[in-house]
Amino acid sequence: MLKPVVAVIGRPNVGKSTFFNKICGKRISIVDDLPGVTRDRIYADASWAGHEFTLIDTGGIDSGKGDVFQKDIKKQAIFAIEEADVIVFLVDGRVGVTSSDEEVASLLLRYKTPIVLVVNKLDNFEIENTYEFYSLGIGEPLPLSVHQSKGIGDVLDAIVKNFKEKVVENDEKLTKIAIVGRPNVGKSSLVNKMLGKERVVVSSVEGTTRDAVLVPFKYNKNDYALVDTAGLRRQRSVEKESIEGYSVLRTMQAIDEADVSLIVFDGSKEAITEQDVRIAGYVDEAGKPSVIVVNKWDIKVKSKDKYMAMLKESLSFMDYFVVVFVSALTGASIGQIMEKVEFVYQNSCKRITTGVLNALLHDAILNFEPPSHNGARVKIKYITQSSTNPPTFVLFVNNENLISTSYQRYLENRFRERIDLSGTPIRFIVKGKGDD
Repeated sequence: MLKPVVAVIGRPNVGKSTFFNKICGKRISIVDDLPGVTRDRIYADASWAGHEFTLIDTGGIDSGKGDVFQKDIKKQAIFAIEEADVIVFLVDGRVGVTSSDEEVASLLLRYKTPIVLVVNKLDNFEIENTYEFYSLGIGEPLPLSVHQSKGIGDVLDAIVKNFKEKVVENDEKLTKIAIVGRPNVGKSSLVNKMLGKERVVVSSVEGTTRDAVLVPFKYNKNDYALVDTAGLRRQRSVEKESIEGYSVLRTMQAIDEADVSLIVFDGSKEAITEQDVRIAGYVDEAGKPSVIVVNKWDIKVKSKDKYMAMLKESLSFMDYFVVVFVSALTGASIGQIMEKVEFVYQNSCKRITTGVLNALLHDAILNFEPPSHNGARVKIKYITQSSTNPPTFVLFVNNENLISTSYQRYLENRFRERIDLSGTPIRFIVKGKGDD
């Protein structure tokens, strides 16, 4: 069975993201004193007293604010409410009942979903500060101080009491697909088009997506999750302690944790930027299979042949790349993305028998022997595959210091000529005499 879903709802600045992070045990959502920081729905797994569930953090609902994103924030919060099995309605006990709280309560009461009303920021656990929240018509308000970790157990007990039955974790593997690229290349639009519905906030304002948003879905009866991430800028233009700085960190983490990366380029631009190349380089260094997705091809400025030539020049360090030209706006070729994802992921999972590997190695050495160094001759004894994701091969030699990077590159090229490893990096580990 699917795990229950718990949505954290409330006006801005009541501590939703702090609560979310505390329950999940790690910093997933951005925590900042500025209202409107969380815009999309952020998902994470959590557990309490033997119950597994999915927690959703949402943006603050406040129609009285002039935030340009407020309409989209509210829309995303409503999506979370509709998905939820239980709602945690978080309010601020230091401020008391506000018109925004009443607006949120009115919205929640339209649904039949169980609601747990939680009064946060009661650092001294002033129970009397909860009484006025009965006026919201939700039910008994539970006191909480997230910062002091007071009352969390009672809140979690109240949440899990509303679960219809204890669920069993689905053992099937969820293949994560990170969508990365510079700001404003159309990553969120791609998510929405791929899923066939509006799932994340889309805006022409750079930096709209700040958090990495996990979106589970099925394709060919397999379980996947799209991870829409914040656009990566040049590092020097991002302060580490800024909100955007945290977004970059999470994007890097999303790549590290993903099984496949979609690297989105802007096909409406004349050139491929240094930052495009940097992002692709990070995916390659992380050892992840990837698909280059050239978006906005409906307003292309170059022919496909010319763009391919640019890609080959700019991405010469990862000439194994696989590319698809799409338009998130018109939907052109969107269906090819998942076909390519499956293809590169399967290549990353490939296992090649030791016999085949050594036959390929023998042919490669006959064609070009490793050069000697200061009269010392290199002897490659044999090769075997040690792991997948990415495919990793161990070369056993007489002296590991004599195998140059250029010769390893030569071997990689020869192997790729005979085995289709498109879309995935491969790794060589050189072990000399005496190595474990």
